[in-house]
Amino acid sequence: MIRALALALVAAASPAAAHQLKVFAFVEEGSVIVEAKFSSGRAPKFGKVRVFDASGDQIETLELGEDGKLTFPLDPAHAESGLTIEVESGDGHDDYWILTPEDIARGEEAG
Repeated sequence: MIRALALALVAAASPAAAHQLKVFAFVEEGSVIVEAKFSSGRAPKFGKVRVFDASGDQIETLELGEDGKLTFPLDPAHAESGLTIEVESGDGHDDYWILTPEDIARGEEAG
């Protein structure tokens, strides 16, 4: 009985793992570009994007586009300390990306 319950729990968890959300963010030409997609490659149709400063304070809440992407201007005040970008697409799917000051500087230099 316990083994059957354990197998059922593992089987129920498998679809969630198969559709894990992946988030990537980078800086280009003074903008932060956020891209989110499931491990299957499909973009989420909905997503809430929360942006946190280096202190962990939430500074913005934005909506992810239907293509799984979002672009917003980089506030120069946050370029030296970095940002954390968190995306939640619902049904327990979420992930985050940390933009370090070095990542931001590289993106600004490339643009």
